[in-house]
Amino acid sequence: MGPLLALLITFGLMWVLLILPQQRRMRQHQAVVASLRAGDEVVTAGGVYGTITSVDEETLAVEVAPGVVLRVLRSAVSQRIAPLEETDDDTDDDVLADDPPADKDGF
Repeated sequence: MGPLLALLITFGLMWVLLILPQQRRMRQHQAVVASLRAGDEVVTAGGVYGTITSVDEETLAVEVAPGVVLRVLRSAVSQRIAPLEETDDDTDDDVLADDPPADKDGF
């Protein structure tokens, strides 16, 4: 009875620590792939950045440079790049005005 219980607990831990997170990542990736539209900036699985110009049922046309369009599978898109929000604040909060500049040695 003891070895069977240990085996069940081990299987349960493996399920919680390995299988459930992988299923969650897979569902998130499928949601991203299903919601791709023209104009979205994306990164492919190969690390190529580009902007989607047209969407087909299984493929996408991704413009990686002006005039250079690649045809890739929808599933090859690893993530969508969110546009950066511009801020009106140009101050650098990391450096205080009272701090003297560091020497060339950094001290």
